[in-house]
Amino acid sequence: MRNRILRFGTYAAVGVVTGLIVAGIVVLAEKVLLEAVLHRSLLQQACAPALGLWIAVLVLRRADSGNPLSPSTSEEYIRGYHDKSYLLKVLHLPFRLIAGIATVGLGGAAGLEGPAIYAGATTGSAIQRRLSWLFRDKDGQALLVAGAAAGVSAIFQAPATGVLFALESPYKGDLGRRALLPALLSSASSYVTFVLVTGLDDDLPFEVRTDLVRVGFGQRELVGAAIVGALCGAAAMAFSRAIKGAKHLQQTQPWWMVAAAGSVIAAGLVVLSDALFNAPLSMGPTAEGQVLSWVLNPNETLPMLGMLLAIRIVATSTLIASGGVGGVFIPLAVLGLIIGRIVGGWIDVGVESMAFFPFIGVAAFLAAGYRTPLAAVMFVAESTGAPAFVVPGLIAVAVSQVVVGRSSVSDYQRDTRVGHLERRFQMPITSAMRREFKTVSPTDSLSEFVWGFAFPRKQLEAVVADEDGQFRGIVRVSDAGVVDRDQWVATPCSDIMIGDLTPARLSWTVREASEFMENAGVDIYPVVDTAGRVVGVVTDQSIVNVVELLEETQGG
Repeated sequence: MRNRILRFGTYAAVGVVTGLIVAGIVVLAEKVLLEAVLHRSLLQQACAPALGLWIAVLVLRRADSGNPLSPSTSEEYIRGYHDKSYLLKVLHLPFRLIAGIATVGLGGAAGLEGPAIYAGATTGSAIQRRLSWLFRDKDGQALLVAGAAAGVSAIFQAPATGVLFALESPYKGDLGRRALLPALLSSASSYVTFVLVTGLDDDLPFEVRTDLVRVGFGQRELVGAAIVGALCGAAAMAFSRAIKGAKHLQQTQPWWMVAAAGSVIAAGLVVLSDALFNAPLSMGPTAEGQVLSWVLNPNETLPMLGMLLAIRIVATSTLIASGGVGGVFIPLAVLGLIIGRIVGGWIDVGVESMAFFPFIGVAAFLAAGYRTPLAAVMFVAESTGAPAFVVPGLIAVAVSQVVVGRSSVSDYQRDTRVGHLERRFQMPITSAMRREFKTVSPTDSLSEFVWGFAFPRKQLEAVVADEDGQFRGIVRVSDAGVVDRDQWVATPCSDIMIGDLTPARLSWTVREASEFMENAGVDIYPVVDTAGRVVGVVTDQSIVNVVELLEETQGG
């Protein structure tokens, strides 16, 4: 009972600490920096995102005794969830938070939810490591999940969304388990802490006054919701590829080059936004609510909405490619908002329900981009205060999930949770490979193979390789039995060997090797290097041995 109470207190403590950290992030980034930038001249606004980007890049490059940190934040939570050997270090937290505050506070087109999730996950993970004795018989990732939930809860003032997002985001089509109670307690305490410190926010990212919005819906609205879902699914697929391309660019190109190019593009987008919309709509998560107001204006035309959609996609992709620090939760929601507004303008359901389709789009795009359908629907319901959005939102989300396929903005998400044995089969082939082995030459006779190799070694199959070590095939005693024994001396192994096999590569997994062995009907399989030389063999017994060993040692 004592340990149970202590654990409950720890869950709440994670929420309190996370709520305090997130409150500080929000005040510094949005209430101090971004609000000041948005009241500056156009030239200063154009320069601000570039300044924030360079601060973020230089801070991350000087972090951890000069070892550069990646700009990932919410991705670190997903990576840490799946890789128990990967630690979220408290040492890295201030650097990433400073980089995130600079990026978003100076007008970067990203959200603070990334740093908030990272802060909560790092806090939870650190506390669980320090109190390992208290959680020895519990899920080793419980406080990691609880911290992530607390981060989302505080930044959006949406505790239910925080719980669902933390449980859904590690997988594309599954839920995390054994962390529901920690996530609930931590999310609730984080929300209360944030509100007590900052007060209730009157400028939530997607707040809508429901007394002016008709949230009832009929056949036309439901069909429109399906259309919104399809468009958001297709757009989310393209956006996910753009984000992954941006991350690849950021990792493969010189940091100063991408930072310089990103600075120029970000400045150009601010100037372009001001010329087109008379407002810097390319800046910040939502330009302090200006994006929402502009999108919901019934007088705006569909071509202008399309241009805003393109500008926001380029702005966020450029920020990611350049090494800026921030989350894509809000950018995804903004893109869905615009697509929903475009559909609403096309279907024309009336000014009084102009917010109907945009907020359905928020749910659909968010669900498709991060593969978090439940969290997306809950976010719209909580942030708008209109539960009636749930039914059409679910329709749009369901359609978007079908259209988006396997795409996701996250590199570390897995399709589903797999069992203990399944994880073993995902290990590299080298874990089950035998490096000490003997091969048979193609010119060896069947007699030499059977009496000189198979019987002394009690091995009924052998890998055939030439004098240079090149793989040629697999020979089996059972196939030799088909040949008249009087002909064994005169028959080379090359006559009966199985030669049409694709040898395994060092990059294969145990599962891939096992599947090829099963399809070929053999119990031994060669592993070759890039030159085609045999460097090891995998047998059915070696696979069984490594699985049994890891089961006994609880290896990861």
